[in-house]
Amino acid sequence: MTCQNLLVELFVEELPPKALKKLGESFASALADSLQAQGLASSESAVTSYASPRRLAVHVSNVVTRANDKQVSQKLMPVTVGLDASGQATPALLKRLAALGAGAETVAHLRREGEGKAESLIYDSKHSGATIADGLQIALQEALAKLPIPKVMTYQLANGWDSVQFVRPAHRLVALHGADVVPVSILGLQAGRITQGHRFEAASPTLEIRDADSYESQMEHEGAVIPGFEKRRAEIARQLAEAAAKVGGGVKPIEDQALLDEVTGLVERPNVLLCRFEAQFLEVPQECLILTMKANQKYFPLLDSNGKLTNQFLVVSNINPVDASAVIGGNERVVRPRLADAKFFFDQDRKKPLDTRVLGLAKVVYHNKLGTQGERVQRVQAIARNIGYQLGGDELARQSDRAALLAKADLLTDMVGEFPELQGIMGRYYAQHDGESSDVAFAIEDHYKPRFAGDELPRNKVGICVALADKLETLIGLFGIGEKPTGDKDPFALRRHALGIIRILIELDLPLSLAELLNDGLGNWLSAAASQSVKTLVGVEENLPVFVWDRLSGLLREQDYSTLEVDAVVSLRPQYLGDIPKRLAAVRAFSTLPEAASLAAANKRVGNILKKFDGAVSDKVDVALLQESAEQALHQALNQIAPKADAAFAAGDYTASLQALAGLRVPVDGFFDNVMVNAEDEKLRTNRLALLSQLHQAMNRVADISRLAV
Repeated sequence: MTCQNLLVELFVEELPPKALKKLGESFASALADSLQAQGLASSESAVTSYASPRRLAVHVSNVVTRANDKQVSQKLMPVTVGLDASGQATPALLKRLAALGAGAETVAHLRREGEGKAESLIYDSKHSGATIADGLQIALQEALAKLPIPKVMTYQLANGWDSVQFVRPAHRLVALHGADVVPVSILGLQAGRITQGHRFEAASPTLEIRDADSYESQMEHEGAVIPGFEKRRAEIARQLAEAAAKVGGGVKPIEDQALLDEVTGLVERPNVLLCRFEAQFLEVPQECLILTMKANQKYFPLLDSNGKLTNQFLVVSNINPVDASAVIGGNERVVRPRLADAKFFFDQDRKKPLDTRVLGLAKVVYHNKLGTQGERVQRVQAIARNIGYQLGGDELARQSDRAALLAKADLLTDMVGEFPELQGIMGRYYAQHDGESSDVAFAIEDHYKPRFAGDELPRNKVGICVALADKLETLIGLFGIGEKPTGDKDPFALRRHALGIIRILIELDLPLSLAELLNDGLGNWLSAAASQSVKTLVGVEENLPVFVWDRLSGLLREQDYSTLEVDAVVSLRPQYLGDIPKRLAAVRAFSTLPEAASLAAANKRVGNILKKFDGAVSDKVDVALLQESAEQALHQALNQIAPKADAAFAAGDYTASLQALAGLRVPVDGFFDNVMVNAEDEKLRTNRLALLSQLHQAMNRVADISRLAV
């Protein structure tokens, strides 16, 4: 049994650049996993993935020519079914053996397992190990079937009759086990050792791979291709930094990992070149220029040390000519019309004040059940005014109303029509041009924030008000017409809107109650919609709070808080979400105390006892009715400890508040060990329940400690 390294390459037409990295990783891992499952490779085999615009390849070390034979045991059927009273095989048993390729002579060699009625017949057999040819054929088919192909295309094979489906037409297949070709086929291709290098710069039109281990070296030196995705990506990053350093002055290429991945998927032999455009275009907001260079041309704009755009950019070329002037000039000519379009849009848009575009929103449909964007703006205004008044009185309410009025107006500008990603950003520039206040202008940009996980939050109070209002309006309206997320489907990004509200309330520590925010938002929504032709909302008051609190719980668990810790805090639904990090820290610290487990269990017991009385328990204790020494001790401990815990809670020191309760462990344990709560005397029973009610209130101000009980 020979053990050698394996190389498989599928040579295709240009693959989708944004999907290339995942395609390469999937192809390599699926093929290697299949080989391991068949016993041709082991968990110790090193797997190297290769992916360039025109190839998917994988190198797997220590692959054997034939897998070891396997002993297989199969349970056939109960003995009572397989053998008759005289011990002869039944037709059912013979039929089952025949299906496994065994005859009647096998019956005498069957094993028995179990006892009595559970005794079964076991067939032991030896399965021959897979050969490299058969195993690789299976692995190839499985790897291609598992590829995360964004869109499949159907194309005709060379014979003119047959058609196959793949992400792009495939032209060559290389499969080498050491230096030997493995006779496999896929997509109408027979495996060989011939592939192709760089379309223009390879040493020859075709390239013969000597053996599996020479692949990468031959591709780089003879084929002019860096086949490894990560190696090619690192080379691009190195050249970008080197080119920027040569410019000097502290300039740096824009950091964009997605763009770097995409460009890595576009070139096989990267060559970074410095280009320029006319400085007059810098009069256009840099976001517009950066977006058009990145999105349309895949260029890397250069920023100065202050983060301002310069009139220079870097292009990653796929060729390396001796004289690159033609390549540089061509890219400069290509980008110029794009920048000119951006300048034209910017100049034209500024001729019309932003507030004059608001009326046009009445003609833009937002949702067929929720009316137009114009009607939506009115609802956002109503919610924003209310939030503004709560956070800053009349002046903030007025500014929030103005910002909400203008927030969507840039949707009707030429620039946003061409580049939807700039909505909000262009609104800020146009508002500043029109003389709007800085707070209002930045609120127009910031009301979309946070757009994604880790995104920055609105930078001023006006932006906070409009951002909250915009997200609340979206959630209320879409929940009200039944468009809530299901499973992994969330077409209106409602989870993101809910998380945006949560992040703003927590990270900015706003004095806004989530419950009141949702209730007031619904009231403002309905008030504004009273004169609009929108459908009636259903179930918002019941369903939306549950959804938002669930999203909060999920977010906290993603931040490495345990389910028990999160449940203990969130179950109380704290008034201000800004308190939650401190409450969680307090619960985590409390959990480390030796008294924690006992108190959590006791608290759970107290809660279960009180639930039976459905809130009809008083918390007023008659000291004269405390007969048992254990209940007297608990009452005395409560009088000493509860005020300290309450004082710490009032001061916002939740950790100290919870830790003060540790002193209750001994009297609480003593109470449950020695006191009968459900006493026959009604007065004694009521008084003891009141004592437990006091205990329950004292222990559950920071969090529901009973949730920590395992």
